[in-house]
Amino acid sequence: MGLGKAILAKPGPFLGYLKTRDRGALKSRFLYNLLGDIHQTELEILIQAFVSVTGRSLFRPDAMTTWDSLPDSDVKRVIVTASPELLVGPLGALIGADRVIGTKLGFTADGRLKPELEGINCRGEEKMCRLRAVFGDDFDLDQAYGDTAGDHAMIAAARHGHYRVFKQKP
Repeated sequence: MGLGKAILAKPGPFLGYLKTRDRGALKSRFLYNLLGDIHQTELEILIQAFVSVTGRSLFRPDAMTTWDSLPDSDVKRVIVTASPELLVGPLGALIGADRVIGTKLGFTADGRLKPELEGINCRGEEKMCRLRAVFGDDFDLDQAYGDTAGDHAMIAAARHGHYRVFKQKP
């Protein structure tokens, strides 16, 4: 089902977003409406299958050239995203990311997807909070790349911040 059909079929999350502008609530409710109370293990299997089929084709080629040119030894290559960490983690592993930090989906005690996130949507200043939580308050952010308004805080904190520099289509 496409996004437009999903909105028409179950408009509740989108109507709620118009009231609250809470992107995290929109994301979690949309995914819950799309996937239902799927078990985390089943979702992980589906994600792995998706990643094995799509591979690197989801990434912009010019972004991958830059990513691949970063030195492996003394640089941590970290993906910080508002997308679900559960989804982006296997993609990050595929391209050699040292770490993936993203929005955490909520799951019940028995492993079923909930319509709420676990914690805050990893967007805007929350990206910096998560980086500090992982690497400490005095971490050194040399390079940061982003393409949405949710990346501005991270880009501003880097010595070399880059906004929408990659243009090639995946």
